[in-house]
Amino acid sequence: MVRLRSGAARLELAPAFGGGIARLDVDGRPVLRPWQGDADNPFSLASNILVPFSNRISQGGFEWGASRYALEPNLPGEACPIHGDGFQRRWMSEHSDTTARMTLPDGSIGPWRYKAVQDFSLTDTHLTIQLRVTNTGADALPFGCGFHPWFPRDGATRLRFEAETVWMEDMSYLPTEERDLSDAPEWSFRKARPLPTTWINNGYTGWKGRAVIEQGERAVSCTVSASEDLTTALVFSPDAQSDFFCFEPVSHPVDAFHLPGMPGLQTLENGEALHASMTVDWTAA
Repeated sequence: MVRLRSGAARLELAPAFGGGIARLDVDGRPVLRPWQGDADNPFSLASNILVPFSNRISQGGFEWGASRYALEPNLPGEACPIHGDGFQRRWMSEHSDTTARMTLPDGSIGPWRYKAVQDFSLTDTHLTIQLRVTNTGADALPFGCGFHPWFPRDGATRLRFEAETVWMEDMSYLPTEERDLSDAPEWSFRKARPLPTTWINNGYTGWKGRAVIEQGERAVSCTVSASEDLTTALVFSPDAQSDFFCFEPVSHPVDAFHLPGMPGLQTLENGEALHASMTVDWTAA
């Protein structure tokens, strides 16, 4: 584990477990749902990094230019490849008391070959993660990325953010219909509200780059902000009995590789890089 400290804030990183976050606490209370040490389940971490794409890619791969690239599922029980391979790999690390760098020099899944670097900066008031993903492969390819934090959830939890549309999903967790939130107010979080009592696993496009998470006494309220290229946010929680929910700033909708125009994906030539960042601030909620 890599441990950082600034004032009352404590951050634990897990470079050996997908370059994720194991814990983020302030005054002993969780900002993120803490990892319980399950090394076999990367999604038991407090936050995952998503490279070189976010969420699922359907149809066994995708077409790009004159080529078709095949992709196999990368998790047991999943019909589609999901979230790239960064969250499954061991990362290199170096750190000081309040900063850390984690590097994946040899990312490789399907046609992608890439290098990813995460820079962490912890202060008394916030955590910032800056991500850089560089195409090290010979071919130009569409790249995406995202952050996958897991937040505590209880009866006091409220979520607020603005977006333009919401995607409905099918039984395979793939997008079916994009609805304007002005016509679907039941899906809107423009005003602070609890998470649904039943399943939610929906992508919101046209996200305005800021979300407010209100918590009760057991957890720390915070705001989540992201760089301008992360215009989609995923909201996930199984039900009201769950002790977590996810608010995921990402670059593209679910299965963007099969949506018209591949929205949110960036074409990178060899040596080119994409950049993204996320800040979690526990003073401005």
